[in-house]
Amino acid sequence: MSIKDDVNYVKRELSGDEKVLESAFKLESLYKRYKFHLWGAATLLIVFFVTQAVMGAVEEAKLTKANEAFLTLQADSEDADALKVLEENNPALLELYTYAKATKEQDIKALEALAKSSNTVIADTSAYTAGVLSKKPVDSKLYKEMVLFEEAYLAIVSGDMETGKNKLELIDERSSLSVIAELLKHSTLKAD
Repeated sequence: MSIKDDVNYVKRELSGDEKVLESAFKLESLYKRYKFHLWGAATLLIVFFVTQAVMGAVEEAKLTKANEAFLTLQADSEDADALKVLEENNPALLELYTYAKATKEQDIKALEALAKSSNTVIADTSAYTAGVLSKKPVDSKLYKEMVLFEEAYLAIVSGDMETGKNKLELIDERSSLSVIAELLKHSTLKAD
């Protein structure tokens, strides 16, 4: 019996080895059939990752140049070379710099030009700041409650208490301006 068991064991082992060899032959035939496709896909993946790395490095270099130009402009706002480098490498940062400079110098024309920017934050903020400097309230998504407060104040100063109160009522109670709006509302009550 033990010889019979040994023979069965050897048969099972050989059968398992045959299956492994059979799988290896199938894999090899699949490789031979699709080796150009496999190598092409591997090459494309390598090219993709190398391109991504190169593009990332180029973008990082552009941002570094733009940051250096921005720092130079903060030290010397008349540096034309730094302005050109900033314009070429990071137009959004240039708009932000121009906004800060125009606000500091109270340059309404520059702010009105920035109000046409494709960057909605710069455009809205510039339009609002230009409106504040020229004492003409403008619509603003970012400063909606400030616009309402300013409109109310200008109405109250011109003597139109009712319009001023109505504008102050539109300011949300959860807003940080609500306390000041309430104070202004109370001052209109005393003025009536």
